[in-house]
Amino acid sequence: MTTSAPQPDHHDLDETAVIARDLIRFDTSNYGGGRSEGEADAAEYVAEALRALDLEPQLFESEPGRVSVVARVAGADRAKPGLVVHGHLDVVPADPANWSVDPFAGVVKDDMLWGRGAVDMKNMDAMMLTSLGDIIRSGERPARDLVVGFFADEEAGGVLGSHFLVKEHPELFAGATEAISEVGGYSTYIDGRRSYLLQTGEKALIWITLRTRGTAGHGSQMIRANAVTRLAEAVAALGRQEWPIALTETTTALLREVARILDVDVTQTAPDELVLHTGTAQGFIRGSLRTTTNPTMLTAGYKHNVVPDTAEARVDIRCMPGQEEAVLAQVRELVGDDVEIETVHTDIGLETPFSGDLVEAITATLQRHDPGAPVLPYLLSGGTDNKALSLLGIAGYGFAPLRLGEDMDFPAMFHGVDERVPLDALAFGSRVLRDLLATY
Repeated sequence: MTTSAPQPDHHDLDETAVIARDLIRFDTSNYGGGRSEGEADAAEYVAEALRALDLEPQLFESEPGRVSVVARVAGADRAKPGLVVHGHLDVVPADPANWSVDPFAGVVKDDMLWGRGAVDMKNMDAMMLTSLGDIIRSGERPARDLVVGFFADEEAGGVLGSHFLVKEHPELFAGATEAISEVGGYSTYIDGRRSYLLQTGEKALIWITLRTRGTAGHGSQMIRANAVTRLAEAVAALGRQEWPIALTETTTALLREVARILDVDVTQTAPDELVLHTGTAQGFIRGSLRTTTNPTMLTAGYKHNVVPDTAEARVDIRCMPGQEEAVLAQVRELVGDDVEIETVHTDIGLETPFSGDLVEAITATLQRHDPGAPVLPYLLSGGTDNKALSLLGIAGYGFAPLRLGEDMDFPAMFHGVDERVPLDALAFGSRVLRDLLATY
């Protein structure tokens, strides 16, 4: 396994930025299909940080190198239900040729921390360690029992991480009823007003492979049954499909709040138009209004002058909770009967109420640190490890708090080139998370 061990630098960084930088320097790229650089070294780094707080982390290796870390922290009131606070240690790959910095160097410049994982999600991993450490070193305890998890394999559906732990070690989460993790709690600007989005739902996930078969032959021949042509037609049909708007309770509530801030009639304004006023967050929110079918990988052929007899494409489908079968039926109609469809991986959609003690506590905490900024619910177009925890009846929310500038295109950082996070946003997030864990 090749890893990038932490290296010293000359920047005066706070603890959260230092930990996030160190974690970025471990190359934990997850290529999917079981191919990965692995999380073992990053997991040991996290475990050592937990041991330094007199905690007893447990390490679980689902396959060689695929390591998750879990620790339980005793709360001040152990009669309260436990809270799972979790992140993942793996990242999607990054091609250094496309970046302006080394994606695994943890570069600090322009008052930002750059690198793969800076927002997805080694920033939250660092905030978890820093906020927890601050509570414990101050002689305090979190308000309730915490189950702190750093999972492997989230970027490939969590099969070797959160799903493995839920299936093989459910006792780790005993007594916990709620969870917080990534892709929520960040700020955006609605009509110039800073607002925070609390992730209260996730779309369902379906990863499929399209496969076409045809006649192999010389590239100069007239071959009508060309597998590549058939595949290209199917890929174009899915990639260009305009799926209809399908609002859920979560997106309906979000649009209602956006309309209120804009002082417009939600019944007289199209959802797509309202979303245009949600600032850079529209990068996530637009995808939450409808099903998406995005082709992501193509495989065919082995020689320029040889027509192959098979061709394959991978398609990432995200649909509303409960609509999986209907969407797959529509996909079948769109690609035609001569295209094989193999379902590679599925995971459930989620919707949790924008109400209750945890939501009220999150809202109150953000208000203490950024008075007057509204907190709105939203449906994540992607997914998190909360999907796995839901199988144990644990209600998951996205809350990795970041106060961002109006020009920061946060959604574009996820799986993008030159991923980065402002240093002051990391410090803000650590303070907010510490406050929440100490009081809720």
